[in-house]
Amino acid sequence: MDNEGRLFEYAGQFRLLTRVARGGMATVYEAEQLGPAGFTKQIALKIIHDRYARQPEWLQLFIDEAKLSANLVHGNIVQIYQLGQFDNEFFIAMEFIKGVTLRALIDRHRQLGQAMTPPMAAYIASRVCRALDFAHNFVDSRGRRLDIVHRDVSPGNVMLTWDGHVKLGDFGIAKARSMADPAAQRPLMMGKKHYMSPEQILGGHVDSRSDVFAMGIVLFELLALQPLFTEDETEAAIDEVVVAPIPDVSRYIPGIHPSLEELLKLALSKLPEQRPSAADFGRVLDQYCVAHREMGSPERLQGHLAALFPDSYRPPTEPSAQTGTSGSAASAVNRSRPSLVRRLLGLDAEGN
Repeated sequence: MDNEGRLFEYAGQFRLLTRVARGGMATVYEAEQLGPAGFTKQIALKIIHDRYARQPEWLQLFIDEAKLSANLVHGNIVQIYQLGQFDNEFFIAMEFIKGVTLRALIDRHRQLGQAMTPPMAAYIASRVCRALDFAHNFVDSRGRRLDIVHRDVSPGNVMLTWDGHVKLGDFGIAKARSMADPAAQRPLMMGKKHYMSPEQILGGHVDSRSDVFAMGIVLFELLALQPLFTEDETEAAIDEVVVAPIPDVSRYIPGIHPSLEELLKLALSKLPEQRPSAADFGRVLDQYCVAHREMGSPERLQGHLAALFPDSYRPPTEPSAQTGTSGSAASAVNRSRPSLVRRLLGLDAEGN
């Protein structure tokens, strides 16, 4: 019998474990997906708040987040598994990220009074750029370009896994050509005002270049360990982003390399047409790392997280006595003597 087109119906269950985060629109829980024969899978479950579920345009945004993100299968994007409804509650089942947010990493550096190395900042930012480039140029199964714009690029929406991977999440207010957009009917500020482009904070038309502006703000904060925009009152915030000139980057980031300074100036241009694409943004960051012979990698980021979060860091696998050490201990070993890989590549312990 040919099974093509056959429908498989099933009843699934989720067990809520702990609350991970509570946002304005939804709450995220660590949960288990339960299945037959004792099957379990660790997931994150995002449940929309009742007051938003009762408002059609906000419920549609929640539904569209799941429908839009489900097919954005990319190593630097948090994966969506399922959209569901239980009684009157709508939920999204998605990848559970073991790690910390980029916001937590920036705050930890600030707490320690320790600047992030430019190559590390460049590596993290370049991976977010890869995610944005994939979304901006995504084509659906019918070959239609969707022109997806995230609209909420900020440190709180970037996750760093304990094993050193960078993932962009929360497409909750993203827009695409195929979606209804509440902001299209009337001027509506959607997103975090300290990470908005001039056109976005004015409630105007936005495209992929708006995300690039937000990415410029994030890179500035990674390097300066302070926010670029700080005004809380809406009118003052609009003036700060739209009217006031962008501050002199070198004043806040002493010794910044000219290539990074120029990249920030272009990304933070008031004029969208002067900004680079997300792909070009990421390429410049990668080339910077190559030029300085400090290529980023998941292993480097993993060691960095292990060193900065020793109390909460959880390695993805337990080290074996036969296979050696992981995390910050491994970094110490590599600093003390050349590894096998370094010897095979003809590199000394300093990477020369």
